[in-house]
Amino acid sequence: MTTWVHVPQNSDFTIYNLPFGIFSTDGKSPRAGMAIGEQIVDLSVLAKADLIKVEAHNFLQSSLNDFIALGKSITNKVRLDVQQLLIDEVSPLKNRPDAFVPQDKATMHLPVQIGDYTDFYSSLEHATNVGKMFRDPENALLPNWKHLPVGYHGRASSIVVSGTEIHRPKGQVLPRGAETPVFKPSGRLDFELEMAFIVGKETKLGESILVDKASDYIFGMVLFNDWSARDIQKWEYVPLGPFLGKSFASSVSPWIVTLEALEPFKVSGPKQDPEVLPYLKYERPFNYDIQLEVTLAPENSEPQTICKSNFKYMYWNMAQQLAHHTVNGCNVKVGDMMASGTISGKDETAYGSLLELSWGGKKTIRLTNGQTRTFIEDNDTITLKGFAEKDFIKVGFGEVSGKILPAKK
Repeated sequence: MTTWVHVPQNSDFTIYNLPFGIFSTDGKSPRAGMAIGEQIVDLSVLAKADLIKVEAHNFLQSSLNDFIALGKSITNKVRLDVQQLLIDEVSPLKNRPDAFVPQDKATMHLPVQIGDYTDFYSSLEHATNVGKMFRDPENALLPNWKHLPVGYHGRASSIVVSGTEIHRPKGQVLPRGAETPVFKPSGRLDFELEMAFIVGKETKLGESILVDKASDYIFGMVLFNDWSARDIQKWEYVPLGPFLGKSFASSVSPWIVTLEALEPFKVSGPKQDPEVLPYLKYERPFNYDIQLEVTLAPENSEPQTICKSNFKYMYWNMAQQLAHHTVNGCNVKVGDMMASGTISGKDETAYGSLLELSWGGKKTIRLTNGQTRTFIEDNDTITLKGFAEKDFIKVGFGEVSGKILPAKK
């Protein structure tokens, strides 16, 4: 497919992609758009002109929740109809410059109102690395890990859009060799390379989602950085798991890439051994070949790549995560966000956190400006990027970026 809209070479936002997001310009209220090249297509303009068959009020909202709730038969049609408008040489959009907004003139917002957020722990390599560091090098995984997708309920209120600056969190820390904790800013601040999916269809309390029906309930995906204060986390997590070491902030990319756009990049996941219980068995591939990268940029310095990984490494896929999440009758709602957990690969260059890259602070990462890192320092900027590419098709997520500011006094 080709489009008459200029799309720079290597753009994430090709005619094959067309992700959905929420943007605003010139003090106007937030509204829904789709990304193409360096432009945003204002969906409210198209709806008012009757170029797409959805009422304009669905796009004049501060989130995509109402639009997503219309169902995939409608949201998929909107995407395909806009795609056709951007392909046709005699497209009526060519005479509607008011339907386009340059991305560099827009402010991006959280794409959905997030009611609930769950974070999984689904990378075998990451779980093994953490287990080797903190438990037993010979028996790194806990007994349940290969039987179910481990997860915890996180804090939705502190999820922020890319570009939001984050203050270093404070909390209780147990210094090495001490018997009592101290209160201080975290000295082991970390990123976690993750992806997250957006629930697109609600269930009622008591209902469960079958693993083979999970794609009907997943609208699309975003990049996700689960900022983590490792020293706070280490002291607090027993016996109930992550709390203040995680809840201070998580950052997401602003554009939701639909499952339909990612369809060409489906691949089989790792072999699951031992065999999973029947409700977690799936017949079709549900992993995705999405290339991921993390850069670190000290203040006034160029970003440096510190990690390259891939979403295809996930041991537990999204369908299994959603099936397990609802097997007890837990209901989900449109806009709920579910993150993958740290995505680590099979070698050190693919480790998806500084915890692993520095092996708990024992190794230093040397930067091109001569500085070194074990964990994130004040005024560092962390950026996650991701894209899928096959033959001539590229579908990207843009980026999620965040700068760490000093702790508030």
